[in-house]
Amino acid sequence: MRLLVTGAAGFIGSHYVRTLLAGGYAGYADAEVTVLDKLTYAGNPANLADVEADPRYRFVQGDITDAGLLADLLPGHDVVVNFAAETHVDRSISGAADFVVTNVLGAQTLFDACLRTGVDRVVHVSTDEVYGSIPVGSWTEDHLLEPNSPYAAAKAGGDLIARAYARTHGLDISVTRCTNNYGPYQFPEKVIPLFVTNLLDGATVPLYGDGLNVRDWLHVDDHCRGIQLVLEQGEAGEYYNIGGGIELTNRELTQRLLDAMGVGWEMVQQVTDRLGHDRRYSLDDAKLRGLGYEPRTSFAEGLAATVQWYRDNEAWWRPLKQRAALPG
Repeated sequence: MRLLVTGAAGFIGSHYVRTLLAGGYAGYADAEVTVLDKLTYAGNPANLADVEADPRYRFVQGDITDAGLLADLLPGHDVVVNFAAETHVDRSISGAADFVVTNVLGAQTLFDACLRTGVDRVVHVSTDEVYGSIPVGSWTEDHLLEPNSPYAAAKAGGDLIARAYARTHGLDISVTRCTNNYGPYQFPEKVIPLFVTNLLDGATVPLYGDGLNVRDWLHVDDHCRGIQLVLEQGEAGEYYNIGGGIELTNRELTQRLLDAMGVGWEMVQQVTDRLGHDRRYSLDDAKLRGLGYEPRTSFAEGLAATVQWYRDNEAWWRPLKQRAALPG
């Protein structure tokens, strides 16, 4: 079996590829993997250094909006898993164009190429942010899409195009929508690595508004297992929520990170709230659990291991943080 994994020099995609090539997914031990990544600021070849020597691995630098490249690259691949996306909400607020191009046009170009080249199976990786904000209860997959940021709106566009290609053209494509991820190799603009690396440097950390926005947290390894389960058992044209079951306010998350780093609230700087900041996310993932999914990594254990990873891997995150001019 041959897989094309797009955007796999990023945080989640690289974890998926490393796990797959290490034999972490039963039945895929002999799979060959082609990674296609544009290597934007968040794409890092170092994330895939552990598999570079694997004879089943191949890397191609390129853009999913490049129809000619996809036409040449896709033949012979059985499966496509699409992680390629612009993902940072703040960046989408300051400039939405790249998000629309990659997350909407890029998705459509990729799906069309899969259809034209006879790819057997496609999984499109999306986000819970397409649903908007929910004050009580949890979203099921048939909930109305009400995205509030340009990032979320662009991802919702890609999701709908996936559905259209399934219903109109018969493309065997499923969409996953996951909650907030954390773990090693996450680009240090995201909240957990940003806070940890700032505190390692003795710098303050920014807390938006009153800090009472609620997010659900899931370790990247559990997310990737959920994606693999959808790849193997998901149905065409269907959406699958992947949740963690660990809902925390941003203040609660901040307290846990301060405790892990051995510092107090004097290291926290209150900042003006993000424009259109969603108040609460919460996923109902009963549909995926019906296929056998269940998170394995407890938040306490996963967070401790993640904090330790950033302590031990300054050589990985320091150049990224300096290059992106991140706060701290």
